[in-house]
Amino acid sequence: MKNYTYPLGEAYFLDQLFPTPEIANSDLNFKTRADVIRHYSLKSLAADGIEGIKEVKVDLAFGSYQVQIEGEFDWEKVDRFAKRHWQVFSRSYAQKAIRGRDLMKEMGVWNPMEGYHVNLNPFDGTSKWTLFPPLGLNISGQKGMLLMHYPPWAVAQAGTFDNSMTMQRWSRLLEKSGIDPSQVNRYKTIIDVNPVAAPGSGESEYPNDYMPIMMASAFFDGPEERNYIKSMLELYLTPPDWPEENTYTLPLLICGSPLYDPQAPGWFRTAYTDLLPQDEKGIPQVNVLQAGKFRVFPDSKRETPYLICNHMIAAGVTGRCTSDPSKMPDIRLYEAQDMVAATFLKLYTDQPNRDPKDVKVEACNRWFGNPEGTGAPHPPEKEDQLILCALAQMDLFFEHDPKPRPKYSYEEAYSRCQCNDPMGNPCDGGIKPPDRSV
Repeated sequence: MKNYTYPLGEAYFLDQLFPTPEIANSDLNFKTRADVIRHYSLKSLAADGIEGIKEVKVDLAFGSYQVQIEGEFDWEKVDRFAKRHWQVFSRSYAQKAIRGRDLMKEMGVWNPMEGYHVNLNPFDGTSKWTLFPPLGLNISGQKGMLLMHYPPWAVAQAGTFDNSMTMQRWSRLLEKSGIDPSQVNRYKTIIDVNPVAAPGSGESEYPNDYMPIMMASAFFDGPEERNYIKSMLELYLTPPDWPEENTYTLPLLICGSPLYDPQAPGWFRTAYTDLLPQDEKGIPQVNVLQAGKFRVFPDSKRETPYLICNHMIAAGVTGRCTSDPSKMPDIRLYEAQDMVAATFLKLYTDQPNRDPKDVKVEACNRWFGNPEGTGAPHPPEKEDQLILCALAQMDLFFEHDPKPRPKYSYEEAYSRCQCNDPMGNPCDGGIKPPDRSV
């Protein structure tokens, strides 16, 4: 039996970065902050695909937390994980979120709706905020990165992103792009521009936006002592075993669009204004399916390929069957754009040194039948047409009792599309959803 022990950091800081035990659902049986840290450490080890772990212990001694991993594991992988795990929560990275939060409290803008309901979800209750960096996600084995807005309160309650509708849908898209199911977790690592767990949909729905672009730019970006977002991106985009010869870092999806949760692309536009393409009026652009590359910091060693995409749950929230599949919010356009995003990551895994615009062209040709991803989607392959249709059926037919979920499994939705006349159209024939058509 192997035993690997390492320090994770001072309790003074980690107690502010990991949620209190009381937040979690009772079935997790958290009693102490050490229980919370142990839980998320186990989740991260699993996400990184590190096998042979028999036990993880977290102890508090002399004001610091120490992690002990036991089992028959690959020593090199655990060593890589441990060194990066400590680094993530160090003064140079996640601890910068504390400085941003403290400034918000000093200015009186931390949780402005405290004590009041901000959405209709009975499980969220009143507005509560807590710092929440990327907990329980990849530490050293990520293969693609997501830039998003903020983690919903339900994630802190459940102790995992896996149960969220957003990540369940994203997993389906990744698999249908061709990524092996055993590798899907490596494409679900998130850096939030506001690392604050708060009631889902309640803090960002318009006009009640309590976590705007300004909040990210002012409190989690800026001078070195609180440039949380860029520091975390710089760290996570280059895993510890990233080949020295690679031209680029990992690819980054910047998730959000004007119709749903645009804060991550909005922050990206304010942070990298001078690097972005402009329209004829000189306005910097962050449009869905826009591809390019940038350096996180001016002196970053490598450029990062990026693609602007929808929020992963937007299709299920605002997608509809309309008379024009080439315009939002048509569900067919949503599905094709989302599959381009998933395929963008998949293609980079296969060929990490390709120019992002070339990767986008290949992905768009597959799901739209043209290199720009414009117009109504017309995938050249019949199988891809059926994939888009099945995904749309799952997003169009949704049930809320006993818990929110798609009415149909993927196999059921695929069969409906295959047997429909016309085949492969989720918005026509016998599978058209009358209650959501406009």
